[in-house]
Amino acid sequence: MSETPTNPPAAPPATPTAPPPEKKSGFNFNSPLFLVPAAIVLAVLLYLGLGYLAVVLTHESTDDAFIAGHVVSIAPRIAGQVVNVHVLDNQMVHSNDLLVEIDPADDAVAVAQKQAAAASQDANFRTVVAAYELMQSKVNTAEVSARKAVADAAASAATATNAQANFQRSQDLTKDNTISKQEFDAAQAANDSAQANFKSAQENVEEENSKVDEAKKQLDAVFAEKDMALSQLNEAQTNVAAAQLTLSYTKIFAPCDGRVTRKAVETGDYLQAAQQIMSIVPPEVWVVANFKESQLKKMQPGQHVDVEIDALGGRIFSGKLDSVQAGSGAAFSLLPPENATGNFVKVVQRVPVKILFDEPLPADKVLGPGMSVEPSVQVGSFAPSDWLVALVAIGLAIMAVFAFKFFAGDEDKK
Repeated sequence: MSETPTNPPAAPPATPTAPPPEKKSGFNFNSPLFLVPAAIVLAVLLYLGLGYLAVVLTHESTDDAFIAGHVVSIAPRIAGQVVNVHVLDNQMVHSNDLLVEIDPADDAVAVAQKQAAAASQDANFRTVVAAYELMQSKVNTAEVSARKAVADAAASAATATNAQANFQRSQDLTKDNTISKQEFDAAQAANDSAQANFKSAQENVEEENSKVDEAKKQLDAVFAEKDMALSQLNEAQTNVAAAQLTLSYTKIFAPCDGRVTRKAVETGDYLQAAQQIMSIVPPEVWVVANFKESQLKKMQPGQHVDVEIDALGGRIFSGKLDSVQAGSGAAFSLLPPENATGNFVKVVQRVPVKILFDEPLPADKVLGPGMSVEPSVQVGSFAPSDWLVALVAIGLAIMAVFAFKFFAGDEDKK
């Protein structure tokens, strides 16, 4: 007979136990590993944002700006063939450096001809001066002879007067038969001779005075000839100076310090007068920024400018606003707009503003007209320093982190 299986005794019921605490999944936002980097990142973002906001509120900028400078055009003053060129493209030159030489042969011959003509005129002038001095001596001699003739005439006059008186006394004595006929005739002869000598002396005075007048007229004529000869000599010397000046034009020198650009001359070229052969760009440059007319409200000379130069990798240089052009760029263009005819559409105009650099530019870098820059003009008085913006950003970041931690703690408690 089969045995019926017996069921094992039932296990006693287990006592209920509390479930283990459920572990929170995800990142702990209260951990310093999150809060510290978050504060740093937030501080950096606030620093950049506050700095950008300050710049936007207190600065006006434009990317329509370029470096400008003087461009000196070099051209010969005379025509001729080039015999030597002493510079290369983009070479730095200094004032009075020799740039180009033109064949001086023709001009040297012209100088020699003018010098020979001047020497001839100088000899002619010396001859005329000698003649003038000779005539001056003749005038002096004639004046001396005239004075001697006047003296002789005075002596003859005295002799004639005495002879006339003796003759009159002889006449009176003859009436009384006091003197003989022979004595009377002698007195009469002496009187006649004295009167004739006196008349001859007077005529000699007139003759000598006439010689003086003639000598003076000849002196005046020679003096006029001397003036003409002097004028001709001066003209000849001026021609020599002009020829030497033209000869000096065969050498073209640099008028200023700068860099050679647009060189268009080679040895053997035949140049015409005023033909541009190269340009020199001096190192002194400035910035011309074309701001919108709506940006000019607060701009005035003397304001600080930060100039970012593209050619130097965005390096920023300090400058100042120098002046604002009296008129838009379109008004001074080759074909200015005619707004008085047809349909009108308002377009915001741009006005050139001149900006000067406050600090020297790098000497080892080439900066010239036309290169792009981005100026930023400080038009507002509020310009916080970097450290102040950094402190404000750090403070705001810390406040934001503590606020976040506070709200995150409240969420955990719930």
